[in-house]
Amino acid sequence: MKRIVIFASGSGSNAENIISFFHEKPEVTVAAVLTNKNSAKVLERCDRLGVPAFYFNKPAFKDSDTVVNFLQGLNTDLIVLAGFLWKIPSNLIDAFPNKIINIHPALLPKYGGKGMYGDKVHQAVKDNKETETGITIHYVNENYDEGAIIFQAKTNVIPSDDANSIAQKVHQLEYEHFPRVIEKLLS
Repeated sequence: MKRIVIFASGSGSNAENIISFFHEKPEVTVAAVLTNKNSAKVLERCDRLGVPAFYFNKPAFKDSDTVVNFLQGLNTDLIVLAGFLWKIPSNLIDAFPNKIINIHPALLPKYGGKGMYGDKVHQAVKDNKETETGITIHYVNENYDEGAIIFQAKTNVIPSDDANSIAQKVHQLEYEHFPRVIEKLLS
C-alpha cells in the first residue's frame, strides 16, 4: 500500500478531493494531513472524513527534524502540497528526494515564486490580459515553484473573466487532474 501525506494551509478543498478520490482505492491511503494553521478549515474536513490531521508550528518545521521524523514514522511514499504556503526546508527535501509535489494555479514558469498564490495569481493573469492559464503540478525543490514540471493543464481566459471566474476554471482543473497525477506517480 502506498501512503500519501497532504500538507495544506487553508480550506482543504483539494485535500478533500484527493482523500475522496483514493477512498475506494485500497492500494493508496492518505495516512495524514498536516497543517501549519491550527484554525485551518482543512482540520474540520479531515475530522468529517475520518483522516488523521495534525498541526505543527514553524520551529517544528524549520528548526528541527520533528516533521521529518513524523513523516518517516508514517512510512510516507509521497508528500502532496495542496494549498500549503510555507517554503519547504532543505532537511525535508533531502529526506524525501523527488517525493514532494506541489500544485500551482498557473502555467509555470509564469506567475510563480514567493507571494504568488491563490487570488494574487488569478489577478495577475487578468491584469496581464492572458488568453490562457491553468495548473502546474511539479516536484518541490529549495526554490518556490521551480521544481521539475510533472504535468500542466490549460484553460482559456476570456476578456470578461475576472479573478473569481479564472479561479473557478483553475479549481476545476485542479480537481480533475491532481488526484489522477498522484495516482500515476504512485503506480
